[in-house]
Amino acid sequence: MDFLIDLWGFMKTRKKYWLLPIIITLLLFGTLIIMTSGSAIAPFIYTLF
Repeated sequence: MDFLIDLWGFMKTRKKYWLLPIIITLLLFGTLIIMTSGSAIAPFIYTLF
């Protein structure tokens, strides 16, 4: 949790708010890959990329 607070402080201080959509997109793709890695949906997800 400290990492997220430090990251938000960095973005707030340096006015780097454009990083937020990039971080959210990467987190969503990461959780999508982790959640579907052992399921039957995985072959269909890999064809999208």
